[in-house]
Amino acid sequence: MIEFNEKQELILETAREFNANEAAKFVEAMDHENKLPEALPDRLAQYGLLGMKFPEEYGGGEVDSLAAALAIEELARVSPAISDFVLALHASTGVLLSYGSDALKERLLPPIAEGKLIMAYGLTEPDAGSDLAGIRTTAQKKGDHYVLKGSKTYITLGAASDCAVVLAITNPEAEKRHHGMSLVLAEGYTRGKREDLMGLRGLDVGELSFNNVEVPLENLVGVENEGFIQIMKSLDGGRIEVAALSVGLAQGALDCAVNYAKERKQFGKPIAAFQAIQFMIADMQTRIEAARRLTYYAAMLRDAGKPHSREASEAKLFASEIAMQCASDAVQIHGGYGYSKEYTVERLFRDAKINQIFEGTNQIQRIVIAKNLLG
Repeated sequence: MIEFNEKQELILETAREFNANEAAKFVEAMDHENKLPEALPDRLAQYGLLGMKFPEEYGGGEVDSLAAALAIEELARVSPAISDFVLALHASTGVLLSYGSDALKERLLPPIAEGKLIMAYGLTEPDAGSDLAGIRTTAQKKGDHYVLKGSKTYITLGAASDCAVVLAITNPEAEKRHHGMSLVLAEGYTRGKREDLMGLRGLDVGELSFNNVEVPLENLVGVENEGFIQIMKSLDGGRIEVAALSVGLAQGALDCAVNYAKERKQFGKPIAAFQAIQFMIADMQTRIEAARRLTYYAAMLRDAGKPHSREASEAKLFASEIAMQCASDAVQIHGGYGYSKEYTVERLFRDAKINQIFEGTNQIQRIVIAKNLLG
């Protein structure tokens, strides 16, 4: 049994309080309207959940990776979309924390923690998803600024963003393409259409267009031409958090299945009395606990400063597969009702699929794991 420290217990309890007091106000509207509620960032900020990983001088709680995973898991138990809102901000602000200048951190992190500014992470392009080295967006240096040209697609929070950390080509002559890329903080770009997605709706996933957008040189995040390397170093943290989200989603599906099995009667008794249902629930619980332990272990390795790339991929791979399986089983236990939008498991089933895709598809995770073992 893992024992949590005081700060980890506190952030977990805070996420539980948010679920109990706030989540219901947003969950259905996000799914039905596919739009980020204006009040959501402020409410999450009031609970200290937006800047939880920021240093205290930037208005944050300075929690570790395990604490953040606990919060994301708990939020996802009720709403994977709300959980992913927090996760998405962690992705963009994570590279800013690791590589950004003090001036950028001082300007951007406090309003993000307060829910007053939304930052997106501009990586994916129409022809560059898993293959980030295939991006075409460019940032050409001219005098005291870069000129940013190109577009990004399927960007979480893109349609609602105020600014974005963007991966762009800064040295098109580099011998190896990924050695000529940089991360820059962009503002004043065009926000494109909001994508109408199957699940994790309400996150204003959309396009970002850069038509000769001027970016001051001081908005460079990290070292010029090392943006791709910086992203690769930051992926492990994101994969741990996707694993945590997946565990929370699976737990939410199990909770729904258990409650329904106790209430639903067939042949004169609750369906929980039937061994077929009991076996499904037992398997769900066992798989969830295994995924949870993989996730916590990866987070603890990261907090200890130990290598954890393989473990992060293992957690993300296994937990996202389990989330999909548990969501499917929960629908099955609900029978025909599970196919109705009136029941939570229908939404969880739609929400589960994307976890097998983003932060590196599960095929990519298998490559990472295999290379780690085989060299």
